[in-house]
Amino acid sequence: MNSRAMLLKRLQVCDFVLTEVGLFLDTHPNDKEALAYYHKYLALKQETQTEFTRRFGTVSRYEPKNSDTWDWVDNPWPWDNSEG
Repeated sequence: MNSRAMLLKRLQVCDFVLTEVGLFLDTHPNDKEALAYYHKYLALKQETQTEFTRRFGTVSRYEPKNSDTWDWVDNPWPWDNSEG
């Protein structure tokens, strides 16, 4: 697996964990261990997204842009990559 695919997979894992732990916290809001686990994966997601953006460009059109053009469409679309 190449580094781009590895970073995307890590983002998917983080999103899954954050969603599931978030649902758990909805019913167990005082669970300190679950909250710490949530914050651990939130930090990992932020680090991974920063690394991905630095190396390969934005991963989401909702990320802030540092240019005066709409560059979201400049990256290859998922089906354009055979590396998936």
